[in-house]
Amino acid sequence: MKRSMINVIMEDAAEFFAGNQFVLPPFAFWSVEDWQTKGPEVENIVKNGLGWDITDYGLGDFQQYGLLLFTLRNGNLADWERGIGVPYAEKIMIAEVGQAHQMHFHWHKKEDIINRAGGDLVLELFNATDEETLADTDVELLVNGQLMRYKAGAQVRLEPGESITLPTKTYHRFWAEGERVMIGEVSMINDDRQDNCFYQRIGSGRFSAVEEDEPLKYLLFTDYERYWQHS
Repeated sequence: MKRSMINVIMEDAAEFFAGNQFVLPPFAFWSVEDWQTKGPEVENIVKNGLGWDITDYGLGDFQQYGLLLFTLRNGNLADWERGIGVPYAEKIMIAEVGQAHQMHFHWHKKEDIINRAGGDLVLELFNATDEETLADTDVELLVNGQLMRYKAGAQVRLEPGESITLPTKTYHRFWAEGERVMIGEVSMINDDRQDNCFYQRIGSGRFSAVEEDEPLKYLLFTDYERYWQHS
């Protein structure tokens, strides 16, 4: 992805969040110069991948296959096993109309997906087989706190304010209908480097390569190691 595109996507997302009364934390808007003044006090942000995350899955088409995420809080398993840190994560995301998130499941993470504002959020659901293919068994999970059962491949529609709880090894993909959707995610510890199993080929990977065609405005979380002097 080009940095110029990433900059535009970030600015547009910040306006959309603010327009829906959702204010991002201060570190979302730190410049490169701000980061270069930070010391060990920001280690938690860096180590646990808080911040901006924009991906096109290496497929080169953000409008059709991408997703914007911002990780607000997160822990990591190594710290939690030592009795420190937190066992949970929270994200805010934007799904655009005509843009489908890739079909995937998590081996360890259970998560709630919440339609916070906008249009309808539609999720397509399958159980995963032991061979990591799509099972033909019914999917049982919580929707708005109520236990529901769906046929394999069912599409569940969430209006603003509604939510779904996804167990581990539940294949899911989602998209917005009607208008863009602000999506909340509340989950166990999030590890996007090791806890995603994608059903489709996803190009060069979960994290997009960046073409530096203009100066960056705000850092992606994958930029921290380049600009945080204590990394």
